[in-house]
Amino acid sequence: MPVPSRAELVRLGFARADRAERFLADPLLSPMSRELIEAIAASADPDEATIGLLRLMESMDRAGLREQGRAILAGESGRDLVRVLGASVALGDHLTRHPETLSALLGGQDEPLASAEAYRTRILEAVGADPGSAIPVASGTGDELRIAYFTSLAGIALADLTAADPVALQVRVSQALADLAAAALEGALALARALTEDHEQVLLSILAMGKTGARELNYISDVDVLYVVAPAGGAEVSGETLTAVGGALARHVARVCSERTAEGSLWQVDANLRPEGKDGELVRTIDSYRRYYERWADSWEFQALLKARPVAGDPGLGAAFVDLVQPMVWQASTREGFVDDTRAMRRRVVDLIPHAETERNVKLGPGGLRDVEFTVQLLQMVHGRGDETLRTRGTLEALSLLRDGGYVSRAQADEMDEAYRFLRVVEHRIQLHRLRRSQVIPDAPADLRRLARTVGLGTEDFARRIGSVRRRGRPLHEEIFYRPLLQTAAGLSDGEVRLTPASAQARLAAIGYRDPVRATRHIAALTGGVSRSAAIQRQLLPALLEWFADGIDPDMGLLAFRRLSEEAGSTHWFLGMLRDSGVAAKRLTRVLSSSRYVGDQLVAMPYATRWLSRDEELRPLRAAELGEELTASMRRASSVADAVTVVRDVRRREITRIALSRLSERIGPIEVGGALSDLADAELAAALDLAMTEENARGIRMAVIALGSFGAREMGYASDADVQFVVEDAGAGEDAVSQGIRVATAVQKILNAPSAGMDMKVSADLRPEGRAGALARSADSWEGYYRRHAEHWELQALLRARVCAGDADLAARLEESLDALRYPAEGLTPARERDLSRMKARIESERLPRGVTPERHLKLGRGAMTDVEWVVQKLQLAHAGADPSLRIVGTLPALDALAAAGILPADEAEELAEAWLLAWRLRRALFLWKGRETDALPADRTDRRALALLVEGSDASARSLEEHYLRVTRRARAIAEREIFGEVMHRLPGETHP
Repeated sequence: MPVPSRAELVRLGFARADRAERFLADPLLSPMSRELIEAIAASADPDEATIGLLRLMESMDRAGLREQGRAILAGESGRDLVRVLGASVALGDHLTRHPETLSALLGGQDEPLASAEAYRTRILEAVGADPGSAIPVASGTGDELRIAYFTSLAGIALADLTAADPVALQVRVSQALADLAAAALEGALALARALTEDHEQVLLSILAMGKTGARELNYISDVDVLYVVAPAGGAEVSGETLTAVGGALARHVARVCSERTAEGSLWQVDANLRPEGKDGELVRTIDSYRRYYERWADSWEFQALLKARPVAGDPGLGAAFVDLVQPMVWQASTREGFVDDTRAMRRRVVDLIPHAETERNVKLGPGGLRDVEFTVQLLQMVHGRGDETLRTRGTLEALSLLRDGGYVSRAQADEMDEAYRFLRVVEHRIQLHRLRRSQVIPDAPADLRRLARTVGLGTEDFARRIGSVRRRGRPLHEEIFYRPLLQTAAGLSDGEVRLTPASAQARLAAIGYRDPVRATRHIAALTGGVSRSAAIQRQLLPALLEWFADGIDPDMGLLAFRRLSEEAGSTHWFLGMLRDSGVAAKRLTRVLSSSRYVGDQLVAMPYATRWLSRDEELRPLRAAELGEELTASMRRASSVADAVTVVRDVRRREITRIALSRLSERIGPIEVGGALSDLADAELAAALDLAMTEENARGIRMAVIALGSFGAREMGYASDADVQFVVEDAGAGEDAVSQGIRVATAVQKILNAPSAGMDMKVSADLRPEGRAGALARSADSWEGYYRRHAEHWELQALLRARVCAGDADLAARLEESLDALRYPAEGLTPARERDLSRMKARIESERLPRGVTPERHLKLGRGAMTDVEWVVQKLQLAHAGADPSLRIVGTLPALDALAAAGILPADEAEELAEAWLLAWRLRRALFLWKGRETDALPADRTDRRALALLVEGSDASARSLEEHYLRVTRRARAIAEREIFGEVMHRLPGETHP
């Protein structure tokens, strides 16, 4: 066909259309079929493919192969050939120098991706050595080796570049490149023997390391090796002879491979991974290697040995070396600091990349090939000690085994596999152009265009694809590479890793399990069988057992974990999250070994364990967020019973979230009270809204007043919500109070429904006239009662009151009334002070449970919460009428205000705060530990130890906690006795105590 016009050539993708038009018109390229022109245009660089094809035809013409060249141009092989010429100038140069190789390359006489033995035979025959000889000696030259090597390399490139899916073929291409490199080493060794005297006295084996050892080689890369020597045939050979002859052979091998001639250079042979690096002996005996690795080797050297493989020379000697080092490789993770050292080494690699290349380096940069390789190798070396199926050299083969064994999720493995293959293809295409060692994506537009086209993409699509792979690859690497599970697993003994029954029982007993026999039954139940869940449990449990042992009650924790696993272990996410999350597994072991209550709730709500992996999920929801959710859900409920279910489910979920957040130390102890009060606020607001609708009470305004710990925002996990209901007529027609009572009754019905230990009892017993009074009062009646009829203790109770739900205008009115009622302008009169003292004494004598000594009750005991609260309330009654800064609802903030105002000495305020907070924390911790509300400091030493660890940390003990509690409450009691029962004193701000 005629040569296309310049305009059409531009449209087809030629950058130098004028030159292309001239070259394509050359007689040597005639006849030029339309299919061949389109194949040239589809190649990576149409201009280079054109000039490369013309040069090749000129060479064939000079060699008398013109007819063969015409056949290539006319057939399908020509269309394959231009794919190579457009992608690799270097291989085009080689074929131009040796056109005689084209017949075998394109005619199918040689398999492009041959077997390792086929490559070995080709190379040895090319250098005149007998492939069947145990010790082949060459009669040829290094150039003959290079010609055979690059011809085979061109065949590999041809298969690679014409593949329908090069990403899928990538592994096979890398294996062929590694096998060809191994054959070249064998050929170089045959040439070396011909040049080395006494070579027959010495056996030499060449061990490939790195990518060559793993059969993951690139088109151009250093080939890392180790050399092992031994006497040949059991002969008596001195150490000096072994070293001299072996060293000479090794140096000749390196020279043959790296020497550059007119036929090019293969690659550098790098022996720097040998013991002592560049300063060490080039060749060593098996015994010499043994001594070094047993005494001196660093952790990274064993990581390097993971991929060691005999590739040339004496195979028996190479196999003996592998047998020597493999057990050491799989024990290397037990070395002190192994995991940290491996991670530090990866960080150093990234730090050494030139800044301008960091994001373009597909091998070393973040999210690149090395990230995948380091991740896989670290997992192999940590877990391969106990799981021999992981003991393989290849990255993707190991990744597949890690996936099958449950060490990474299927999604993670698939994503890393796809990213690794794609990045390797990109790396190969970068190197193919000039056969130069590079892993950096070019930034010149023409080079970037050519690279993109080699993988079948446009420049913009290529940039998006590579960016997506890298962006996802980096966090995926960090997610796995920095698992805390790896650090713990690396420090376990072989017996602990394998969880054999005998060793497990002894170990469990040693680290603190009270019933190791039962614990081993739990382990057997979790790890038995061949399911994926059992496989993941086998890798999780060695570390989890250690973490449970660091907790309060490892037996309780392990039992709860078994129950939780049986409930959720078959889900696709549960065990995977514990394996993959940086924090979830460790947090879970802490909460399960610390809280019977949380363990029970997680078994009922396994999905809540997801929150442990993300701090933001552990954040307690605010009242507004909860209110919106509850109101919307309850309005959708088809009945009051359904609304009750909504409240129960949300309450259980959020109390569990708050408990998990506290046990994970994401919130402080006082924040617990605020979060629980927010939850109660939201429940009351939503229930009030629903009740108003159900009772058709839109003609009234209604508000709910919170009292006690609820009003002070100091609630516990199982605290009642003390409330009062107040109503105001809004033109309803019907009596507003009657409607209010119906609404209040409905609110209690909704919220007081049992909820498996999670119920919050809404109690209106503190309303005016107590249980004998109306459940709801009008605002006028409510104010009138407190102004004219309320007893002193009722007014005192208002010091911990706030409006928590209802109509905003009514709430504002009630808040104003509350301040006027609870902060009397006249202060605390002698009569009221006497009443206050008598009431406190009566509470101490009547309400303290039988059998509980006053010193040990956390709420009503001496110096405990009630003592502190009454001190605060008495001083507020006395002084808040004159000092607005004291008008604070909440014990600890009020103590701060009293100290700031000079009403209470700062040191005494601190002592009272310490006693109150300690008692408050112990009550909350007791609930988490035992799963039920308890108000007394336990007599049981185990319970006290648990409280000590929960409240005061890992250094506390049962005895230290008890001594601390009794000490601080004694001091608080002394202050309380003086303030509550002492002589009436009217102190002004700034005055000191007598």
